[in-house]
Amino acid sequence: MDILIIIGLIIAGIILFLIELFVIPGISLAGIGAFFCLIYANYFAFSNLGNTAGFITLAASAVTCVISLIIFMKSKTLDRIALKKNITSTVDNKAEQSVNVGDTGKAFTRLALIGMADINGHHVEVRSIDGYIDEKTPIIVTRIENGTILVEKQKQ
Repeated sequence: MDILIIIGLIIAGIILFLIELFVIPGISLAGIGAFFCLIYANYFAFSNLGNTAGFITLAASAVTCVISLIIFMKSKTLDRIALKKNITSTVDNKAEQSVNVGDTGKAFTRLALIGMADINGHHVEVRSIDGYIDEKTPIIVTRIENGTILVEKQKQ
């Protein structure tokens, strides 16, 4: 009966170990459960069956973890659950394309270097080159670099 308990704990530990590695990222209950199952299986073997059986259980659990990891990685299981779709969508930047250097507008939100502005009737994301600009302040487009609209306060 003791051997069945040890085998069950090792199998549960290995299953939780594989779940932790390949399904649930980070440290989770599966990883903690795997750790405790494997540790308790070895403790149980040392305390109830003696040192020889304990060392055999320790070696068997280590070898079984490594072998199950290798088998799982070589199987096609990872290919079946892996994401194969590429992201082909793009950001809608029609409003940014309608903005030209010299256009004027108003800051829609406070520009703490980056914020939203109303330029030519479009709400677009802009970057201030003047520092902080309060909302509803008149602005002017000075440059457009790599899709970033750079604005400054409009001189009165």
